Amino acid sequence: MDNVDLKAHKSYMRWCIDLAKIAKKRGDSPVGSLIVQNGKIIGEGIESGKTQIDITFHAEIEAIRDATKRIERQDLSDCILYTTHEPCIMCSYVIRHMKIPIIVAGITTGEIGGFSSHIPILLDTIIKRWSAPPTIIKGVLEKECSALHD
Repeated sequence: MDNVDLKAHKSYMRWCIDLAKIAKKRGDSPVGSLIVQNGKIIGEGIESGKTQIDITFHAEIEAIRDATKRIERQDLSDCILYTTHEPCIMCSYVIRHMKIPIIVAGITTGEIGGFSSHIPILLDTIIKRWSAPPTIIKGVLEKECSALHD
């Protein structure tokens, strides 16, 4: 990753952190997510599982929903997903289905994570209908993302 990429990754992650602060303020888990296509934000997601009383309202899924509505297709193979937290197992399935090739995450989530858990769906190569596992860039603004839990 060169300095131009890192500068862009940090910029988009700051946006995700701002979205996560909105979630935290309203009582949801502090997670924010973006979908970026060719340098343009096409989807935003704010964690809303508690306020919506629906577990599927994770920030990553909300960003994907927003993006697919805007571009009117489900193939996101030309996009990057940014998120303050490593996508969970549920979100990881959606990410793989939508063919997102690059994931940029602030912090890992351990036992429920899509790449750091014992069920690393983001790294799976057995399910033949999925394309190659996405490139995972972790630790972007890690301290700032971790501080969302203070």
